[in-house]
Amino acid sequence: MRPEDVLAGVLTLAQVEETAASIAAMQEPDGAIPWTVGQHTDVWNHVESAMALLVGGQVEAAERAYDWTVATQRADGSWPMKIVAGEIEDHSGETNMSAYLAVGVWHHWLIRRDEEFVRRMWPTVRRGLDWVVGMQLRFGGIAWSQEWADGSPAKVNADALLAGSSSIYQALRAGVALADLLDDPQPEWELTGGRLGHALREHRDLFLDKSEFSMDWYYPVLGGAVRGDAARELIDSRWDTFVEAGLGIRCVSRNPWVTGAETCELVLALDAIGDRQRALQLLADMQHLRAEDGKYWTGYVFPEGVNWPGEHTTYTAAAVILAVDALSQLTAGGDIMRGTSLAADFDELALECGCASADRVARIS
Repeated sequence: MRPEDVLAGVLTLAQVEETAASIAAMQEPDGAIPWTVGQHTDVWNHVESAMALLVGGQVEAAERAYDWTVATQRADGSWPMKIVAGEIEDHSGETNMSAYLAVGVWHHWLIRRDEEFVRRMWPTVRRGLDWVVGMQLRFGGIAWSQEWADGSPAKVNADALLAGSSSIYQALRAGVALADLLDDPQPEWELTGGRLGHALREHRDLFLDKSEFSMDWYYPVLGGAVRGDAARELIDSRWDTFVEAGLGIRCVSRNPWVTGAETCELVLALDAIGDRQRALQLLADMQHLRAEDGKYWTGYVFPEGVNWPGEHTTYTAAAVILAVDALSQLTAGGDIMRGTSLAADFDELALECGCASADRVARIS
């Protein structure tokens, strides 16, 4: 493949590698990848950045990032929500963050085919997903978070986020794929995935209402629970609410602010359902956020014509790289959101969900 052929008219291979290098340049000595220099690290965005580093050829930096996840996981399988320069700023554990390592490790396997790496990461992945499945609510969604006080677990936030649970659905499929690879079956993950997928398709009204955020709109598609005609109808249903032609998509429906990460996630969702034309257009539209050295501004306020906030974020750069990989198939990891390499859908395991009422009582004590 010639460098100019990665994604004609959008980005070259050299530009993708430059953006990956910009992420590596913000990585901290212990392997953590913060949102931007001096800000906090959370494990979800950290893993997404590690995936992008691998696509961009930064193998050593990516594997140091995965080592960080092993070193910082708590005994129960969760990670603190915010870590700043090695110090915990928010002890709370968030379920979608703790699940996402499974996606990153499967992505690493697709690209590197390094079974030793997978085996080394497997106990960490397994603890994370075991903690998450224990947080499933009666209607099938996954409880948002567990609050911690002074490092001790406290109450569970017994509401489920639609975007977060959609991400967990993908992570469970990645986790089962890893379990199959290592011949270590995890039937409870499959049962949890069946009930969760049913809730994401049939009972989205039982999740916490965050419909003003674009993530709640496209994430059931991005996470893979909603596909086919239902996915296309869902995307079309709020296209005019969130999409700003020539700029990208709004993060919040009422705010005139487009964000690069959300735009690229929608690109990935569109690619996953075969809507390549609109995916390519959106990826091209958001390139106005590209800055020097391949960095990306977080967002753009379009009435004033200014980038806001005034920062370059690793997670935005990572989302760009993953979107380019999906559309160009630059690496074998380009399928990760399309999901054809993941474990089979859990449709046949969508057991009685107990969601005839809006009862959100958790399985957990």
